[in-house]
Amino acid sequence: MSIEFEVSRGVARVTLNRPERMNAVDSASEAALAEIWDTIDRNPAIRCAVLTGTGRAFCAGADMKEEGPDGLAYWAGTGDHGFGGIALGGRPSIPVIARVNGLALGGGFEMVLGCDLVVASDTASFGLPEPRVGRLPLDAMVTLPRRIPRTLAMGMLLTGRRIDAAQALDYGLVNQVVPAAELDSAVDAWVEDVVACAPLSLKAIKRSVHDTTHLRASEARNFRLPSLAAALESRDAEEGVLAFREKRAPLWSGR
Repeated sequence: MSIEFEVSRGVARVTLNRPERMNAVDSASEAALAEIWDTIDRNPAIRCAVLTGTGRAFCAGADMKEEGPDGLAYWAGTGDHGFGGIALGGRPSIPVIARVNGLALGGGFEMVLGCDLVVASDTASFGLPEPRVGRLPLDAMVTLPRRIPRTLAMGMLLTGRRIDAAQALDYGLVNQVVPAAELDSAVDAWVEDVVACAPLSLKAIKRSVHDTTHLRASEARNFRLPSLAAALESRDAEEGVLAFREKRAPLWSGR
């Protein structure tokens, strides 16, 4: 199985499982990932997702050894949400944590950029080698200059150079870097903090950030999304205040 998908206690774990190809994504994997993100969004019991890879790589990007469509045809096949169904961010509606266990190159790095939180092993590295093989990092060309200073983004986009985990942390591309042996416990700590929050609040925050990043601050402040009202007028909003007053953990219903 090229993609492993399991759900336990409200947490979905999505694992790229092609270690012999450094978890490179082929057309079958692309389709499987798209379906997985749809499945996650259809299940209100899922509160958080973790994306990772097996072996020594997170994901080496598109599988260039695959026979079939390439170039613009392959890019068109990735759909509206970008590489892996997630590279352009905002999907799925719940928080997604990238557990970066090793190499994150090309589309693999683009998927990291599409995640909401990133925890990386100190052995991880990130890069966009597409121009070295005559390709284009199409999604990263859009997302990376919006995430880090233009000069740093262009340094990666125009050279294919890799940066290590420490540099990625310095650039602000990851939330935490830990020794490989501590990666799982670090990810679990982030998961625990995420699921402690109100589900509707998290969805509203993610949607609002994704949909207003291009706006000026004053415009973004007045941008009204249905998800904002749904969160503020929910039972969980009342429960959160009540739990605070009663000095107990809130019991979220997602309503």
